[in-house]
Amino acid sequence: MRTINCLRIRHIVITLAAAPLLSSAAYAATLCVDPSGHGGCKKTISAAVAAASPGDVIRVGEGVYHEDVVIQKPLSLVGENSRNTIIDATGLLNGVNVDGFDAPNLAHVIVSGFTVRNANAQGIVVTNASDVVIANNHVTGNDRSLMDGMCPAPGFPPYFAAGKSFDCGEGVHLSGVTQSIVSGNLVNHNAGGILISDDTGSNHDNLITNNVVEDNPFDCGITIASHHFNLGPTDPSVGIYHITVTENVSRRNGLASGEGAGIGIFAGPPGAQNNNNVIVHNVVADNALPGVALHAHSPFQSLGGHQIIGNEISGNGPDSDPGTTTPTGISLYSRDETGMGLAAPLTGIVIAQNVITHEDIDIVMNAENASSSVAVHFNSLPKRVGIENVDAGTISATANWWGCAKGPGANGCSTVIGNGVTTNPWLTQPIVGGDQGDDQDHDHDHNNDHDHDSH
Repeated sequence: MRTINCLRIRHIVITLAAAPLLSSAAYAATLCVDPSGHGGCKKTISAAVAAASPGDVIRVGEGVYHEDVVIQKPLSLVGENSRNTIIDATGLLNGVNVDGFDAPNLAHVIVSGFTVRNANAQGIVVTNASDVVIANNHVTGNDRSLMDGMCPAPGFPPYFAAGKSFDCGEGVHLSGVTQSIVSGNLVNHNAGGILISDDTGSNHDNLITNNVVEDNPFDCGITIASHHFNLGPTDPSVGIYHITVTENVSRRNGLASGEGAGIGIFAGPPGAQNNNNVIVHNVVADNALPGVALHAHSPFQSLGGHQIIGNEISGNGPDSDPGTTTPTGISLYSRDETGMGLAAPLTGIVIAQNVITHEDIDIVMNAENASSSVAVHFNSLPKRVGIENVDAGTISATANWWGCAKGPGANGCSTVIGNGVTTNPWLTQPIVGGDQGDDQDHDHDHNNDHDHDSH
């Protein structure tokens, strides 16, 4: 189901990948790569990777390298500058593959300072590794083997070694990865942006920060998707958990297919586990689906404990999978579409301090499990429908700003639709820093400390 493909931190302490290398710094070598081989440098990145010992640093000079770079040992791969140090994977599977699937216990890898473009599948993929840093890259124009956003296209191999193809790979894909960081990257013009999955193993305690993810036309900007299959009790040690998504910009994704949330937290097959993630201080605007979408569709799933805090959400689209028909800021959905009546309860979810503008519905919950209970506080919900509760469960929605001092339903305030929503007391003044209407310009800028080309 294509909708599941797209729709489908907490308590995190991560050591920068360079740190484990420092203890062996006296023994680490620095290798160089130059297209001409000048000064004893290797002519290809792959040759340097093959020659490197664990812990070595490979510095890559400016140039265009037609390669699918596979890394199976601890090392640092550093490009001179993402504007002019280019891995062009035209006709190849991936641009960079940090391959812990075939090299068990892989850890301590850095990939920084490249443009990675034109791969048939993923720009940068990391599988079954820990303490990996993907930073300050421009990942663009990948997923070339897709046909109209569907995957895989006929005649092309699986996207990575495990042979999974639930999602289309995206620009950057972490599968079965722990204690790692994706930071400061520009990810644009791929099928989708950044994908966090458990296709090859549990995925947890990772940080996605300070990235610009935009104009990826067939999928979500940032997707956290559990594909774990299990017809039995929930297991907190599997699936996806403790992913922090903070200080990113996710905009204009999914517009070609009408399928792309700004940030999505999804559970796909029966038994999928996707819990306790934090979405905080992001700018999410003008995506084809809601700014933040959280979906469960099958029995035996677990999708709770998430925190959606302090985000700017504006101008996103309706949630086509559950069936909202107007622009929606945050959408929570849990229904058992097999008809067994085993929908996951939405519990432990906190939605706070978000400023939501240019949407018809600010926050909607569509949950068939009556045990669902969501806390919604200190948000700016200024226009039209502030909160809609479509089915069962309760929403504690006290202490929100509804666009005017008299509270929800008053003249000039937003409204509440549905039962089980508690709104009194409400805020009589706007939240600090919150916009109170739909009239302001909602173009957003995001400053990075590194240079990117504009495309």
